Amino acid sequence: MIEIENPSAIAEWVGKKLGSSEWFTVDQKTIDLFAEATGDHQWIHVDVERAAKEMPGGKTIAHGYLTVSLLPRLTPSIYRVKNRSRSINYGSNKVRFTSPVPAGSRVRLHLSIAGVEPIKGGVRVTMANEMELEGQDRPCLVAETMALVYD
Repeated sequence: MIEIENPSAIAEWVGKKLGSSEWFTVDQKTIDLFAEATGDHQWIHVDVERAAKEMPGGKTIAHGYLTVSLLPRLTPSIYRVKNRSRSINYGSNKVRFTSPVPAGSRVRLHLSIAGVEPIKGGVRVTMANEMELEGQDRPCLVAETMALVYD
């Protein structure tokens, strides 16, 4: 884990890889809980029996937005800003679901800092996120996200 002293010091990491998270298993229970939280009960996500018959690989697949929602869970294992008052999600510039995530798969996040802009009281950080799907050459998620990090 990388520890960055304060928000303005994040600028030293622009264009550099911060690191990779631990592996996270996207199991059917996680998929079902996400379906319940979002109301997205499409069969490709929640119907294990139908997926066994009709889906390539015979498994349900995680929601794309479930994969995005793992970013806040996995990012803290990669880096932290020691002296900050708060950090706020500012949004996404680009999100692509580049490969399905079958139930039971493991994923991990690779994170780089793409840009840092000063704002009143802190910085706006643009992060390049790539979610690796274990055993696959192609990532399952490529996203550019932004956060506001305050002194």
